[in-house]
Amino acid sequence: MTLCGRYVKWFRMDCDFMRGSQRAPHDLVDVGRSCDRMKEDPVHELSIAQSLLDIIVDESKRHGLERINKVRLQVGEFAAVVPESLTFCFELVSRDTVASGAVIEIENVGVTARCDKCDFSFEVRDHVFLCPRCGEPALQMLSGRELTIMSIEGETGEE
Repeated sequence: MTLCGRYVKWFRMDCDFMRGSQRAPHDLVDVGRSCDRMKEDPVHELSIAQSLLDIIVDESKRHGLERINKVRLQVGEFAAVVPESLTFCFELVSRDTVASGAVIEIENVGVTARCDKCDFSFEVRDHVFLCPRCGEPALQMLSGRELTIMSIEGETGEE
């Protein structure tokens, strides 16, 4: 069974919340404003792995899955997530759960932007947000911040 499209929003929490302030976790900010410290903090990936596991366990119960075999994720280049750390942390938090031993497949998503002046969409290279058509700065990011569960594959126990 494959479940698709559950979007994970909590990964863009403000760094103040990550440092323990009283801001609510649902107070999301643009990744462009989030601090570089999140990339260096292994606790960041641990909390993401735990949230992923919570979603996976909920979905497995909802669909009668007894074992999860594979989880496919899309992770944007600007999502402030280190794929290897996320995979390692997921292995830790998923022990003795329905997702124990599940394979995590991560597809990296590049950054795309749209020029506000000429409405041209383009792939951002080397973190340069200048429109290749008109040369103006592109301030609208279309992709590159996402962390999405694309599918969950598992077994129902039925033959």
